[in-house]
Amino acid sequence: MKVLILGGGASGLMAALSAAQDERNTVTVLERQSRVGRKLLATGNGRCNLTNLDLSPVHYHGQDAGFARAALAAFLVQMDPTVPQLADIKTAVSEAVTNCIVHAYPDHIGPVTVTAAIYEGGIVRITVSDRGVGIPDVAKAMEPMFTTGDAEERAGLGFAVMQSFMDKIKVTSKPGRGTTVTMEKYIMPRFSARDSI
Repeated sequence: MKVLILGGGASGLMAALSAAQDERNTVTVLERQSRVGRKLLATGNGRCNLTNLDLSPVHYHGQDAGFARAALAAFLVQMDPTVPQLADIKTAVSEAVTNCIVHAYPDHIGPVTVTAAIYEGGIVRITVSDRGVGIPDVAKAMEPMFTTGDAEERAGLGFAVMQSFMDKIKVTSKPGRGTTVTMEKYIMPRFSARDSI
């Protein structure tokens, strides 16, 4: 089979390598730059690093809940969610991450870990965890309008928002050891034209 790849960036080169594994394929890569892979030189301060050798979460820092929303949205695209489903999940995750940033580490920046997994039957499970101060009374913290922060700045609605946008939410916490929020959402498969063929 003749395979034509448009673009000789990282994705195009990976696609070409994958297609070339089948010896029956003839692979051609078209690139508008003077040579393929040139865009890779822009990464890693010109050293062309494709990945870190150690992918530990301690190497990634930030205080931006927006990054978690965007990364999660990109991951969930494979499930073909509706815009409202995606908005619900992004809002709940944003609340969970913001809670970690504001409440888990009141006097310093600390690690926040977000994981997402897709299970059979259209279930998405998202876990947001920290190693911060913890919550002494989870039931009280989940009451609407309760906040440990400045009542003038915080509405105390974080957990209520998460509960309203997700199908399930579970909060576990140990004072001085951190908090984990696990959320689930069912994403119903959408009918597409290819399903009827």
